[in-house]
Amino acid sequence: MMRKKLTVLVTGSILLLVFTIFISLAFGARNIPFKEVIEILGSLMNDAMNNETSNTMNALVLNERIPRTLFGLLAGAALGVSGALMQSVTRNPIADPSILGVNTGASLLVVLGIAFFNVNTSGAYILFALIGAALTTIFVYGIGSLGSGGATPIKLALAGAATSAALSSLVSAVILPRVDVMNAFRFWQVGSISGGDWSKLAILTPVVGFALLLGFIVTPALDALSLGDDVATGLGVNTRFIRLIATVSGVVLCGATTAFAGPIGFVGLMVPHVIRLFSGPNLKIIIPFSAIGGAVLLTVSDVIGRLIGSPGELEAGIVTAFIGAPVLIIIAMKAKVRTL
Repeated sequence: MMRKKLTVLVTGSILLLVFTIFISLAFGARNIPFKEVIEILGSLMNDAMNNETSNTMNALVLNERIPRTLFGLLAGAALGVSGALMQSVTRNPIADPSILGVNTGASLLVVLGIAFFNVNTSGAYILFALIGAALTTIFVYGIGSLGSGGATPIKLALAGAATSAALSSLVSAVILPRVDVMNAFRFWQVGSISGGDWSKLAILTPVVGFALLLGFIVTPALDALSLGDDVATGLGVNTRFIRLIATVSGVVLCGATTAFAGPIGFVGLMVPHVIRLFSGPNLKIIIPFSAIGGAVLLTVSDVIGRLIGSPGELEAGIVTAFIGAPVLIIIAMKAKVRTL
């Protein structure tokens, strides 16, 4: 029965991913029929092999959409896996980069970099975002560990919410007196993949690829951790080391994506929960399929934003928030809060 479910999940995910790629390439301010998308893709591959350039309007449009689509898939996969890792490490069903304040920490450091260090390159954005995400993670975990019981899920969620609110105030304090910083920051903070291009992909791909690899490597050990620290230790798992590696992977995935796409919320929260409906608590299934689900969700949200806002566009971060807010409410209503 489980094998049948897994087969359906794999087949459905592949078909959904392919469909998502096609609609991302086809729809926007200028719609291109699916048949023509396939023809143009074949023509572009032929041109690339012969060092030629196609200059038809639809080919030019598709050339712009290809890196944007790849960027959306990569960023969505990173956010989906980051959320799954954070939920596993903290044992908190509502943990994700935005709720634990990691997105906001990355945002604050990027703002400080723009305001005081004249940050304007892709590499510098990633560096500042990763530092901010890491410092926020350490701070939230430290605050959530205070008192009796250590770092419980509820304490971590409260610490993350409080930290996120405080850091958001600091972001506002930095940008409000500086018009130039506000102009550079205001579109970025909404969360969008519209700026995805080949240069950003060249930087983001190795960083996200390495962090995804780390997350996949520790997945079996995280499965053991879900049984409890004592059981995991008995099975030979170094619990502190595994938590550290999983946390580093989640922070890098979130920080690198936030640097280029802005603080996009709810992807890391929604996707792992949807995957659990089909797979149960098996992290060996949840984490890789969270990558596919996150890629699909963010890219589809980008397409919806293009269609709703045509001839302009609505940022993907706004669309994911509209979808994610009801999901968060449902999760909160169903969650069993044992202690307050």
